[in-house]
Amino acid sequence: MSSMFPAPQGGGQAGGRGAPDADFWSKQRVFLTGHTGFKGGWLALWLAQMGATVRGYALPASTEPSLFEAARVASVVESVIGDIRDADHLAREIEAFRPTVLIHMAAQALVRPSYDDPITTYSSNVMGTVHVLEAARRCDTLGSTVVVTSDKCYENQEVIWAYRETDRLNGHDPYSNSKACSELVAYAYGRSFFHKLPEHALVSVRAGNVIGGGDWSRDRLLPDLMEAFADGREAIIRRPGSVRPWQHVLEPLSGYLVAAQASFGHGSSENLAWNFGPRESSNRPVSVVATLARDLWGDQAKLTIQEDPNAVHEAGLLTLDSTKAAIELGWAPRWSLQEAVGSTVAWRKAFGEKADMQAVTYRQIQDYVAAGAVIGAY
Repeated sequence: MSSMFPAPQGGGQAGGRGAPDADFWSKQRVFLTGHTGFKGGWLALWLAQMGATVRGYALPASTEPSLFEAARVASVVESVIGDIRDADHLAREIEAFRPTVLIHMAAQALVRPSYDDPITTYSSNVMGTVHVLEAARRCDTLGSTVVVTSDKCYENQEVIWAYRETDRLNGHDPYSNSKACSELVAYAYGRSFFHKLPEHALVSVRAGNVIGGGDWSRDRLLPDLMEAFADGREAIIRRPGSVRPWQHVLEPLSGYLVAAQASFGHGSSENLAWNFGPRESSNRPVSVVATLARDLWGDQAKLTIQEDPNAVHEAGLLTLDSTKAAIELGWAPRWSLQEAVGSTVAWRKAFGEKADMQAVTYRQIQDYVAAGAVIGAY
């Protein structure tokens, strides 16, 4: 393994190694693609809360409602509406902003729509990554670039052991395959270009199924369940036996931040990939998570487990090994599965009660930061 990066000096909002360091981020200019999305919105708010100067670049929010609108993300970051497939526009925005950190999250992010529109999936997830890295390598102010992909970049063989960063990349469906391709693009750019930039690190980060408030994407378990619960409808789940590494959205985001700050200014390693998954006890079947969400929502929630024989192929068993991040970065998950689902339910109920969702989101970030890493999480 190539030598890893030393952690930055200083205190930090969460305190200690393996945690996002507010002292570090308050000094950064962060160019964030995908800030109108679910994960991107949470990250934009967290960065703003730590004092970073953020320019977001993304297409308009793809759902209505959206976290971007509900939590007023544009009120705390500079929001640019643009397409990562537009290489010239993207490059101009990066050059003009002169960022110190770039985090690339913009993507077509769902398996089932990738069957309906594989061309958009590949053009966004593969060529979009090429466009971002081409602009990033020419930006002399950057100390770290982070490419966000997915646990689905691995060639899933439905085995019981968790995947490590060195395992084979591939994908059955267009989404998963495009994420593997994105990883290969990052690897090629790292070997071909970024290794010549001694003060600019390139890393890629992979996470499992994330849940959290503000996700209204279709064909996702928690959003579909909570919309049914909120409307008083019966919720039906299609693949109850599928096992996923469930984690709150703040878990991998904390890993992305730690990877960026630890690598900042240290150049690129050939071993650039990092997994950020939940503790083993959070690798649970869909039926368990759905039942937990129903119980946390309350008595009025109605749930039916019903297999769909016509469902398109999706991974049945897929888990991540985050040992590398634990040892090299000091990163570990903070919330249990019950805490992750509970905070997701609480956020959605607050939205239904017309609460200030930016304030609710900030409070959940503060609660997560205060929780501290789980000792012996792996």
